Amino acid sequence: MPANHSIKKALSLIQNDASKVLGLNVGRYEDVQPGQYIPRADAQSHPDLFSRSLSPSSTYMVVGLDIDAPFPSFGVLGPILHWIQGGLQPTPSECNPGIYYTLEVTAPFVANYIGPAPPPGSSPHRYIFILYEQPAGFDAKKYAPPNGQNLGNIHRMRYNLDAWEKEIQLGPIVAANYFKSN
Repeated sequence: MPANHSIKKALSLIQNDASKVLGLNVGRYEDVQPGQYIPRADAQSHPDLFSRSLSPSSTYMVVGLDIDAPFPSFGVLGPILHWIQGGLQPTPSECNPGIYYTLEVTAPFVANYIGPAPPPGSSPHRYIFILYEQPAGFDAKKYAPPNGQNLGNIHRMRYNLDAWEKEIQLGPIVAANYFKSN
């Protein structure tokens, strides 16, 4: 597995600072708490994202990973990339305007979302979502498959988040969260 120091950093960040927990609504589950169990069937569409620690004038990007593939005790294929979505624009939440911002998708994906699919017999996997401020001038077309095609599985396995951060010059982690599913 690639080093992926940023995954460890994200997990530590949300453990030590509740204000850095990224809001997730997953299927019928709202305001998912870190480590909450979500059945596989309820997580097949990308989560709705929200946060209180956003600048309304910035654009954001989320990276979603399965950090326990293929099995939590044997992560030789992990992490597996589940989603890269840039062009996320904060808009005031209807429920709590001025406190929470909903992240609205305004651009094509870099890597399409795929839902949880641990192999039979696996214990629950952790699916982490890490939010960054999107670098100015980021061009999603440069990194996405052509013509809006879905990203192939071979490009998802053993995903090196640290290399991605360096390549596109991502700054510090803004917020993160994860859920478990199998």
